[in-house]
Amino acid sequence: QVQLEESGGGSVQPGGSLKLSCVTSGRIFISSQMGWYRQPPGKEREAVASIGTVGTTMYADSVKGRFTISRDNAKNTVYLQMNGLKPEDTAVYYCNARPAFDLNYWGKGTLVTVSS
Repeated sequence: QVQLEESGGGSVQPGGSLKLSCVTSGRIFISSQMGWYRQPPGKEREAVASIGTVGTTMYADSVKGRFTISRDNAKNTVYLQMNGLKPEDTAVYYCNARPAFDLNYWGKGTLVTVSS
């Protein structure tokens, strides 16, 4: 059974930093593209960043230069370092594992609130 568990969310002031972590159980991590998505209040879920099995990364334009995604295959963990946080980054952040094109696994989400 595959499970993804996010941690690291919380409340921070504008300009602050947070680091999200997502631990994946099961034997899919090393062969999966991993990603972070977010769903702001009242809005649809959107892609934030992804990292492929060989480390290729992609970012949404809104977070480029501020967020960094990384993975540790030995720990089955993907990270999202978020710097320069803005109020518009407020959202529930979800971890995603994609071991195949049409197969997705999701975590339950962790809330990030950016407010003064």
